[in-house]
Amino acid sequence: MAAPIRVLGKVLCRTATPIVGLRLQHKPCSQIVVKLWARSGPGFELRRHSFCTAPSVQDGTDANPKGAAERYKDTPWEYLESEEYIERYGSRPVWADYRRNHKGGIPPQKTRRTCIRGDKTSGNPCPICRDPNVIIHHQNVKLLQQFINPYTGTVYEPTRTGVCMKQQKVLDRAVNLAKDHGLLPFQIPYVEFLGEDYSNSHDAVGSTPTRLTSGEPWYSWYGTMVPDEKEVAKVKKTYKAYLK
Repeated sequence: MAAPIRVLGKVLCRTATPIVGLRLQHKPCSQIVVKLWARSGPGFELRRHSFCTAPSVQDGTDANPKGAAERYKDTPWEYLESEEYIERYGSRPVWADYRRNHKGGIPPQKTRRTCIRGDKTSGNPCPICRDPNVIIHHQNVKLLQQFINPYTGTVYEPTRTGVCMKQQKVLDRAVNLAKDHGLLPFQIPYVEFLGEDYSNSHDAVGSTPTRLTSGEPWYSWYGTMVPDEKEVAKVKKTYKAYLK
């Protein structure tokens, strides 16, 4: 507001004719319209000057927040390499400086269900909902790695990152899809397989005998099994009331 007033003073000083009337009009686009009535001869002359202070796209500020979110809609991974992201977050994760606001000294075990309900946004949205350029996608690997523990490979709990439950579900699906596409590494537990234990020569996986004589076990290795006496005594003691 101070800059247009200075320009207005210069305009008034340059006018050679005396000024009779002055009126300012404010418009929604922060445009100030000045109407001057100056005496010119027998009548009055209306002079109109406008001073627009609305932000322009060339200055780097977008007046439309939806337009700012659509810049990285198709390629959300480019936002993490832009100067805008580095200036805002630096080398820290997007959830590093976020603090949850809750009642009492003990935070709840779950975050809020969602930060955006229709057209209304909560007062303290989560790290993903507060920045429209932060878009969860399975190809946005740098963003997904910020929510993964580098030692265990598991996704951080929402109580640590502050992400709402709706975005946490989207994050879990994106991480699993990125692992399926080979974009994120994951560790498979090593199991040593022994050939003799899984061969087809074992009686349990062999052919079932068609005829059995009385007193003969179903498989030959049934007779070699000896139950543990301690386990049998424990079972009998547990089900003593039901045994006849």
